[in-house]
Amino acid sequence: MSYRKIALLSVLFALILAGCSFRTTPSSRSTGGAKIGKNSPATMRPYKINGKTYYPEQVSVGDTQIGIASWYGPNFHGKYTSNGEIYDMNGMTAAHKTYPMNTMVKVVNRDTGATVTVRINDRGPFVDGRVIDLSKTAANLVGVFARGTAPVKLEVVGFYGHTVAKGSPKATIVGGNFMVQIGAFRNRSGAQIYQLDYHNTSGYPAIIKEFVFEGAPIYRVFLSGFKSEDEARDFAHGGKFSGAFIVRE
Repeated sequence: MSYRKIALLSVLFALILAGCSFRTTPSSRSTGGAKIGKNSPATMRPYKINGKTYYPEQVSVGDTQIGIASWYGPNFHGKYTSNGEIYDMNGMTAAHKTYPMNTMVKVVNRDTGATVTVRINDRGPFVDGRVIDLSKTAANLVGVFARGTAPVKLEVVGFYGHTVAKGSPKATIVGGNFMVQIGAFRNRSGAQIYQLDYHNTSGYPAIIKEFVFEGAPIYRVFLSGFKSEDEARDFAHGGKFSGAFIVRE
């Protein structure tokens, strides 16, 4: 075989391998091609819908939420969900805007007391007041299917297909609460003035924490309540606190 043919075959083989390894990110029924953060674990990636960024939050077994449940079915059956699975309307799954993927959630119909447990594998619903979008089967079992919507209570009961006891080492999903440092002072009075000036900036409460530096107290002012490092970083980089320290609470 000539050198030219060998070179040509090598190039073709490389292209085939490249084609096998390349995979476009599936667009989900709920995100419509949402922008996905690249540096976060799959369960905690932030995403953007209609100009609003959603940050998956830390959740622990026992956490609850109250709102309206809806359901989705035939129009999305067989299509990709936000975590790359194929949506099965007959499965026991659901969509939630901020619970980490694979969170196990008990859904209680507040009108009838009916319950069902589902696994989060999609994002949505993006309708005010609605907190969860159930698969057709789950909706039928909990009394949402016939009505279309129903008032519900959500309770986190586990992760990755398993229920978990409260207080166990695996009772909290990855993530954490984060803070952005916005000031540091040698005297408490200066820190308190700064705290009042910036309290509830963008909805984040300002708090003071005392530390010791070179043998003397130092009072650091933080904006707290960020549900993920991505949320804290985006806030810090997007305004007057650019370059601020980000720490876990």
